[in-house]
Amino acid sequence: MRFSEIGLSAELLRAVEEQGYQEATPVQQQSIPLILEGRDILAGAQTGTGKTAGFTLPLLQRLQASDPAGKQRRIRALILVPTRELAAQVAESVRNYGRHLPFRAAVIFGGVNINPQISKLRKGVDIVVATPGRLLDHMQQGTIRLDAVDTLILDEADRMLDMGFIRDIRRVLKVLPDRRQNLLFSATFSREIRQLADELLNSPTEIQVARRNTTAERVMQIVHPVDRARKRELLSYLIGSGNWRQVLVFTRTKHGANRLAEQLVRDGLSADAIHGNKSQGARTRALADFKSGKVRVLVATDIAARGLDIDRLPHVVNFELPNVPEDYVHRIGRTARAGQDGHAVSLVCVDEKKLLADIERLLKTEIEQVVIPGHEPDPSIRPEPIVNGRNHKPRRHRPAGHRGSTHGSRRASNKSSRSRRAS
Repeated sequence: MRFSEIGLSAELLRAVEEQGYQEATPVQQQSIPLILEGRDILAGAQTGTGKTAGFTLPLLQRLQASDPAGKQRRIRALILVPTRELAAQVAESVRNYGRHLPFRAAVIFGGVNINPQISKLRKGVDIVVATPGRLLDHMQQGTIRLDAVDTLILDEADRMLDMGFIRDIRRVLKVLPDRRQNLLFSATFSREIRQLADELLNSPTEIQVARRNTTAERVMQIVHPVDRARKRELLSYLIGSGNWRQVLVFTRTKHGANRLAEQLVRDGLSADAIHGNKSQGARTRALADFKSGKVRVLVATDIAARGLDIDRLPHVVNFELPNVPEDYVHRIGRTARAGQDGHAVSLVCVDEKKLLADIERLLKTEIEQVVIPGHEPDPSIRPEPIVNGRNHKPRRHRPAGHRGSTHGSRRASNKSSRSRRAS
């Protein structure tokens, strides 16, 4: 279906055409008419499906219908996202699609000076894209008013819950008007997402454009068994021998991302790391260098990579498997976007066999394993426990119930403090 058949205004169609799009994706075909009707929606859509335009375009059209000249200058729409990178991406989409409309948008996230954000808010804006942590900072300082919001969008809601933002979200909900349109987008529909949807949405229409908890069908997935101490060596070999020019590599920890990037540079590969401890300026520069080809390998943690918008990214490497199987889906969703084929490689050591089994159970399929000659695993090496992403022995006297739940109170409480810094 073409965008011209969905019912968008001439100004929006012009902006869409200038972005080079004519055909709407499935999520856009389903969501745009419903949002234009004022319906609440619960949308299951992974990254790369076009979901950002799926809510940005109808949001702008509803603002246009109620305030054609853009004279109100009150915050009418609030878009909550989990990370700085995704906030910047969504704000860019608002600017691109709204370029022929009179509305103003502000993007709010942590890690940067709050004063320019305050200045922009004082001048009056119509749309705010925000991470929960910095939004609460503005609310506490009295520098933002949300009493006129009539549209609330939660993008990548599963990641926000996973990062421990649920309490922050509920604090925001308390100050919003009761009468509003609510849109919730999530890559997966966990029990927690269903519970949040029940609290937030009013008679929602459910949209599911990808099978539940599945990976992109165009991604070729492969596992290379290898000893943990030889992963970096194998990674450098794969990049060099395959002449991979743009590779996104995932580690579990910030320290691990830094260390790996430094080691790859010593191997003669241009590399940089992106994670929550880096300043927003450093993260933005690293991403720009990666997109331009100046940096060949970008090493990232899950939180930092969430929301990265990289067209035609050919290779994703799991240097370490994630502790949560759903995160594997999000990781490899960075590739095979916009109809392109993708390549997802996982370097798996003996410690990670259970993590691999959990991922295959989620995917309901076995991932092909190929041993690279010269990098065969040593069968005498025994597995070591993985605790908080690091290979070391667990502490004694761990409290009962500490292991097992990937969405339990331990994980939420640990991540909630870290996530405020990451936002």
